[in-house]
Amino acid sequence: MNFKNIYLGAMALSMISGVALAGALDEPANMAPFFTDSSMKTMKSEADFKAAWAAMPKDKQDMMMKECQDAAMSKPHAEFCGNLVTYAGNR
Repeated sequence: MNFKNIYLGAMALSMISGVALAGALDEPANMAPFFTDSSMKTMKSEADFKAAWAAMPKDKQDMMMKECQDAAMSKPHAEFCGNLVTYAGNR
């Protein structure tokens, strides 16, 4: 009985933490404007990147900048975050 409770607790914790890890940088709708292809492998030019950033609502901009400043959240999006800081960081 004790192992069952431990297992269920571990499963619940993993599901909760998995949801917590998803952020603005993991949302395809937020990221798509910055890429030239649907697979999101090739980023747009500097001018197009800046235009996509300027067209984005301020609350989404703030979420994305915050996530790019967090080492754990930005690691899978290192190239994007580098461009974000370079091209759009000077608001």
